[in-house]
Amino acid sequence: MPKMKTKSSAKKRFRLTAKGKVRFNSAGLSHMLRRRSQKMKRTNRGTQIMADSDAKVVKKYFLPYR
Repeated sequence: MPKMKTKSSAKKRFRLTAKGKVRFNSAGLSHMLRRRSQKMKRTNRGTQIMADSDAKVVKKYFLPYR
């Protein structure tokens, strides 16, 4: 059985923490910011931890050897 390839887009978008959780940058801060509330801009700053159900899919199919 050949090795699975890691998705190149996933390599750039997701990182794993030391405990194996998936960390990602939140979307919605690149343009059209004047129509977004200050609370939304503040909470989307930095990185976030992905929900377990979504993280399971990312780790299994997109980052198989991490």
